[in-house]
This record gives sequence, C-alpha cells and structure tokens, in this order.
Amino acid sequence: MVDILTENPHDVIVVGGGNAGFTAAHAAATRGRRVLLLERGPVGMHGGNSYYTAGATRIAHGGLDDLRDTLEPDDRHERTIVPPYSSEEYAADLAKVTSGRNDPDLTAVLVEESGPALRWLKGLGLRYRLMYERQAYERADGSFLFWGGLHVGNVDGGEGLIADHTRIAAELGTDVRYDIDVRDLLVSEDGRVIGVCAVDAAGARVEFRSESVILAAGGFEASAELRRAHLGEGWQHAVVRGTPYNTGRMLEAAIAIGADRGGDWSTAHSVQWDAEAPNNASNREFTNRLTRQSYPLGIIVNAEGRRFLDEGADFRNYTYAKYGGVILQQPGSVAYQIFDAGLRPMLRTEEYDMPGVGVHEAATIGDLARSIGVPTGALTETIEAFNQSIDTNRMLDPTIKDGRRANVTPPKSNWASALATPPFFAYPVTCGITFTFGGLRGDSDGRVLRADGTAIPGLLVCGEMLGGLFSGNYPGGSGLAAGIVFGRRAGSIA
Repeated sequence: MVDILTENPHDVIVVGGGNAGFTAAHAAATRGRRVLLLERGPVGMHGGNSYYTAGATRIAHGGLDDLRDTLEPDDRHERTIVPPYSSEEYAADLAKVTSGRNDPDLTAVLVEESGPALRWLKGLGLRYRLMYERQAYERADGSFLFWGGLHVGNVDGGEGLIADHTRIAAELGTDVRYDIDVRDLLVSEDGRVIGVCAVDAAGARVEFRSESVILAAGGFEASAELRRAHLGEGWQHAVVRGTPYNTGRMLEAAIAIGADRGGDWSTAHSVQWDAEAPNNASNREFTNRLTRQSYPLGIIVNAEGRRFLDEGADFRNYTYAKYGGVILQQPGSVAYQIFDAGLRPMLRTEEYDMPGVGVHEAATIGDLARSIGVPTGALTETIEAFNQSIDTNRMLDPTIKDGRRANVTPPKSNWASALATPPFFAYPVTCGITFTFGGLRGDSDGRVLRADGTAIPGLLVCGEMLGGLFSGNYPGGSGLAAGIVFGRRAGSIA
C-alpha cells in the first residue's frame, strides 16, 4: 500500500542531509519555498559524509584581514600569517591535481563563489575558524604561518557543521525527516520530476510530492559492488570512512529516468586510514581523526619494506586524496608510515595521539620491522639508502616546499629528514574511501541534464552527486566548498 502525502505539499524536496543538501534547503527556504529535507540516516547516523569531515572549506580570499568577518574570535589571530589565496590560484590547483580533467564552467563558478557562499552561510549562523591544528605550524617566535591554500574550517569540525545546519534549518522552517530511504523519482507524463518514492522508518512505502527535487545523496562509495564495477578490482576492500548510506541508489534512480552521467566514474577520493584501529569504518566517535596525514614528514613503505611513492611531492592538501588508492594497490592493501623520535613531536596530535591508534614503536629499525611483519633486511636497506641520499644543504621547513630532497627511487622531493633517532614509529595505513568523483551531469545551476544536453524538468543536483569537478585527485577542502556553492545555486532556482 502506498500513502501519498498531499495534506501538506512542499515546493522543494531535498534528498540528503549533508552539507550540500542543507545548503540547498536554506537557499530555497530563504526564498519562501516550503522545503522538505529527507535524510537516509536515522538520528545518530545522520549528516552524510559531512559529519565525518574536519570541516575544512577551501575558498578564495585576500588574506587574514579579508577573512576576519567570517571567523570566530581567536587570540592567535594577531600573531598569524594567512597568505592570500586568489581565484586564479584556486583554479590552477584544480587543474593541476586533476590533470586538466575538471569541468571549466563548474570550476569558474566554484572559485568565484566559494567565498561569497561561505559568507552567506556565516550570515545565516554557521560558525567558522582558522584551522590551526591542521593547516599551520607554530614558528620559533610564537607566530603561526598557514600553508597550502586551505585555511578555514567549521567550528567543531563536521559534527559542528551538521549541528549548525540543523539549527538553521529549524529556524527557517524546513521540514527535516530522518530514516527516510528514498528509492525512486516520481515523473509526470510530460517528463517532469514531481516527487520521490521512499520507505519510512516503519517500513511503509510513501510518496512525497513537490514542484522540484534536489538530489544531494552522495556517490556510490558505500557499495562494494559498485566500487568494484566502476573503480576496479580491489576497491571492494577499501574501508568506508564516512556514511554507510551512500550506496549510489539515487544516482541509479536519476539515470533510470534519463539523466546523463557526469565526471570521472573510475576514480575516487581516498586517504591513508588507520589499518589497525578497532571499528575503523564509519566511526562516529573519531570521524576524521582516523586519517594519518603527517606522512609528508616521514616515509611510507609497503609490506615488502620498500617505498613506492613521493611523500613530499606537494603539500599534503594536494596529494592526500589520491594516496589511499595507491596504497590499495600495494601487497595486502596496507602500508606503514615511518617516523623517528625527532619527527614524532611534529605529527598531528588529533590523529596520531588519538585513543586506540594503530602504532608500533621500537628501539631499532630491525625490531620495528619484526613488529610490523616486513622483511628486516629490506626495511633497513630502504631507510639507510634514504638517509644517505638527503640534500642536507637545505633546511627542513614544513611551511614551504623546501626542496630538501632525498635522491632515491622514488624520490622524496621535499621535507626529507633522516630516520636516525630512536625510538622509531610505524603507523599501519590502508585505503579509506571518502567519496566517488563520478556523478550526474549538471549545468552550473545544478539542473540535471540528459545525454542530449537538455535539462530534466524539476530535477537538480549538488554535492558529491554532481560530477565533473574532480578526477583522480582533488585539492583538500574543495568538496565542502563545492557543496555550499552548488547547493546554494540549486536551492536558489528550485
């Protein structure tokens, strides 16, 4: 039996209660639209992937003075340097990390509207801060220098982001419902999307009707079957670091009514993820803290004790989202980040000092190798060759690409330091998948397009479901930025 909700019709339905979905809902509600937001997760598992993030949001800006009106007060601001990050730099970074496969129209909108969209959300009540613990190093004189183009994040990370969005939605009168599993799109005889068909928490099939539907339900990263089909063999073994509900169902529902695929369906955002921490999938307690992102300071070896990538190729903001996939292809889909006692104090406290962290500590390299189960001779040889190849004419400076190179194969292009001071530390990491880069084809306002380029009436898309911005890699913080930019745009015309 199907119950059709007609007593309180809505103008706009948003499918998905993450950052993009809530932003779209706010944009529609501030226009006077009657908005219904349907979230797949029950309360306590809500918020999509956004809940699991650190809240980092990449925007173009003119430096600290330009950002002050968006930030919560902090006494450290007066001894902080935040380099300007222009729209041109933002666009260049997107093109660089995707090897030019990013959609130029979507990119232009993102880089120009990221700052204004964040300020608009700040005006509604979202809270932002400088991300000292993740994007800056304290210098000897007590000042802080930010690096890598990524400076601003939400207060209390992803948890704070979703809490703020939820509060604002209530203030704007948005009807938010949880534990609603949207299955299909409702289409009129003339081809217009007029609502959705879902299963509610009680297991009843329900239809919700509206003038338009905005899809913000994420990619297919939580489906092992779809990961294997589209990303390739081995990807079924990746750990899902975010929501378990992004199974690609709404992508398939949209494609079933004629939507065209957009972007790169063969790659995904994937990070180095604690391989030994208990409950390391969709962990609501530790969320993003299970990443291991101080790797540019040390070396990474595989289960054979060999290095296999350039840990210092660039700031971690430009490499971390692809190195998880590289590790997935290593023997056993595992690797080990190696540091010595001199480097250990520089590692991110929130990640490397968390409860239950997977770590091995030993007084010698041989003991460390035996602890992690890699060949002793190979690991010893790898570290000795690395130590002897470092360009010691350059000083280590993690706030810049310092050119302190290790001339081994593969090279380490920056931040090379000899691993010579005991004790030694090894952090086992595997591939943690965040989101898939392929989605639906949409225009810059979020209208979902067919293969012939025409729009499907009444259907819009934003967030991770909008394909075209990323391929192979992405600049850190640009996912949440895209969510607010294209969520706002979709909600503004829904």
